[in-house]
Amino acid sequence: MSNDQTQNVQSFRPNYFRVWAMFFRNSLIREMTFRGNFLIELVTRAFWFAAQLVLFDLIYRHVPTIQDWSREEYFGFMATGMLINAFVEAFFMPNCANFSELIRTGDLDFVLLKPIDTQFLISFQKVNFAMVNQLLLAGALLWYAIAQAGVTVTLGTAFVFAMLVAVGVAFFYSLMIALAATSVWFGRNQGLYDFWFYITIFARYPQGFYRQSFGGEMLWFGFSFIIPILLVVTVPSRYLLGKVLTPNWTVLLIAPGATLILLLISRRVFNWSLSNYRSASS
Repeated sequence: MSNDQTQNVQSFRPNYFRVWAMFFRNSLIREMTFRGNFLIELVTRAFWFAAQLVLFDLIYRHVPTIQDWSREEYFGFMATGMLINAFVEAFFMPNCANFSELIRTGDLDFVLLKPIDTQFLISFQKVNFAMVNQLLLAGALLWYAIAQAGVTVTLGTAFVFAMLVAVGVAFFYSLMIALAATSVWFGRNQGLYDFWFYITIFARYPQGFYRQSFGGEMLWFGFSFIIPILLVVTVPSRYLLGKVLTPNWTVLLIAPGATLILLLISRRVFNWSLSNYRSASS
């Protein structure tokens, strides 16, 4: 390779937005190619959404509130969690889940050869369009909860809420990509994905629900201030609904701060895993 060619390669800067737009387009084409499977996923997601609403509607027919959450407020919390989960499953989960397959088949070699950030390429290659209906349903449920609770939402409140939702998405992504990176050592890491599911399932319920016993207090503290899974869903919903932040307003800083730290850690773990990767040809 000549000096000019070497300089051109070294000075090359990929357009990340154009690359992501291409991934988006290819994913849409793939979904439209298998329309039957796409429609089945839409129906399945809608059924799960309806089942959750019916379950908690039945519960709230017997009690006016659970802790300090009324029926409408809990639906707002549920909608917030669904929004965060929909973004994570739409943009990141299929890609992180495919990381171990890239290692098993040796296709990671070709990914590493491309002149673009490897983590970006692995994280954004596919988009799950079946999650679109969950985004729409969660948005509709959130609108219903706000209207029924009689909450006035200002432009500033909506902006802060959107930022807090983005923090929640970033938190779950960083946790997921760090677990996916362990595939370099373990090959298949299905057990770790099960661990991710079991941990994140706690975020389906507000913080206060766990403060009923000593064990619940331990879960509340651990998942609020060590791995703040509870905060990244509870805080934005409480803020949007105008509820008092618990234990105090500092949780508005704890969740973003912890997410930033976890993003940096996950980046280090991912790069460390790549440095320990052995090519399929070696």
